[in-house]
Amino acid sequence: MQPVIDVVHLKKSFGDNEVLKDICFNVNKGEVVCVIGPSGSGKSTLLRCINLLETPTAGDILFHKMNIQSGKMPISKYRAKVGMVFQQFNLFSNMTVLNNCIVGQVNVLGRSHEDAVKNARLYLSKVGMSLYENAKPQQISGGQKQRVAIARALAMEPEVLLFDEPTSSLDPEMVGEVLIVMRELAKTGLTMVVVTHEMQFAKEVANRVVFMDDGVIIEEDKPSIIFNNPKNPRTKEFLARIL
Repeated sequence: MQPVIDVVHLKKSFGDNEVLKDICFNVNKGEVVCVIGPSGSGKSTLLRCINLLETPTAGDILFHKMNIQSGKMPISKYRAKVGMVFQQFNLFSNMTVLNNCIVGQVNVLGRSHEDAVKNARLYLSKVGMSLYENAKPQQISGGQKQRVAIARALAMEPEVLLFDEPTSSLDPEMVGEVLIVMRELAKTGLTMVVVTHEMQFAKEVANRVVFMDDGVIIEEDKPSIIFNNPKNPRTKEFLARIL
C-alpha cells in the first residue's frame, strides 16, 4: 500500500485541553477511511490538523513523504490537493453556485476562467446540481448546499478529500442525497477520509474504520471486524449504544 498521508505522533492542545494525544495514522491511495467515535473524541480536530486549519502542537503530517509543516509547499497548493468538505458547507453567500466552484480554480490553480467554468459545470452535473448554477446558496436547501460544496472541492481535482461530518447539519431526508453522492465518489477510487456518524455508510463504503475516543485511536480495522467483532471493550460499548 502506498500512503498518501502519514500522521506521525500528532498532538493538539487548546490551552490545557489535550484534544489529540499521540495519533499515528495513515491514508493509502484509493482508500476510503471512515473515522467514528463519540462527540468530543478529537475526530474533527484530526481532520483540521491534516488540512492545517489547526496547527498541530507536536508531531508531523506527511503528504507523499513530504512534511507539510516544512513550508516547502504553499498551504494553498497543499489544500488544493487535500480538499475539505465541512459540516456547515462554507459556501460564499455572495456568489452563485457556479462562481463558488470557479473561484478556487482560478485563484489557486491559475486556471483560465473558461477552463474553470467547464470544470465547475462538469462536477456540478456529477452531483446533480447543474440546474442551480445561477442560484445563490441561500436559495437552495442544506442537502443541495452540501452537494455544491462537494462539487467545489472536486473541481480542484484533489488527490484526497476530507469530509468533516458532512451530513450532521442536514435534515434527515437530505442526508440520503449527500450520501448517494459520496458513495458514487468512493466508486471512482478517490482517496477519502470521512468523519461520520452514519454507521451504515461506514459499514458499506469504508475500506477501513478508525474508532477514536478521548483523543486517541482505540481501534482500526476493516468494517466487518469493527462492526461485527471489535476487539476493544470501549469500541464494543460505543457501538452497542448507537447501533
